[in-house]
Amino acid sequence: MRTFGFPEFLFILEAAKWTLALSLIAFIGGAIGGLVIALCRTSEARLARVLSTGFIQLFQGTPLLLQLFLIFFGAPVVGLDINPWLAAGTALILNSSAFLGEIWRGCIQAVPRGQWEAAQALSLSYTSRMRDVILPQAARIAVAPTVGYMVQIIKGTSLAAIIGFTEVTRAGQIINNATFQPLIVFGVVAAIYFVLCWPLSLLAARMERRQAAALAR
Repeated sequence: MRTFGFPEFLFILEAAKWTLALSLIAFIGGAIGGLVIALCRTSEARLARVLSTGFIQLFQGTPLLLQLFLIFFGAPVVGLDINPWLAAGTALILNSSAFLGEIWRGCIQAVPRGQWEAAQALSLSYTSRMRDVILPQAARIAVAPTVGYMVQIIKGTSLAAIIGFTEVTRAGQIINNATFQPLIVFGVVAAIYFVLCWPLSLLAARMERRQAAALAR
């Protein structure tokens, strides 16, 4: 039986790069999907609103772990060859799209009604209203909650260990199976997640305070 030492610590630490890579993929893909969902949720087209609402209810109403299982184990059933990277990335992108879409929908609707009415009074089209008037203001409101949600994405990558994706949690499982020292091993895993997430939590809280102070003036 091995003893937990510096090489084992390095193995877990090096897996953090895959956690960060998967988080980045999930955020970029989720941001693109989330923007589409948010625009559909605030669209003048009823069909777009209904479909985007259904998408959000589906992915917010089911556990991310179940979504990972359905994609990883369900894809081969329909003849698709899929690996843990692709399965984890796809599940996290779809899940992040639903949550970011709803966050950004709220930010769009938080733009003062007078701005919407002013844009309509200028006879701007829906596209021009959103691009030139509403979205720039909504983007400023959305920064703090978006940064806060990035913490949830990083923590959500830990579930990818269940399908064999070697990120921090999976690396911890591998080392624990070799050393049988779960307290030390998963203490290190928890510390790495804390180091990754804590700065983002502080940044989000700071942004929220600044935004609240600006609105109070």
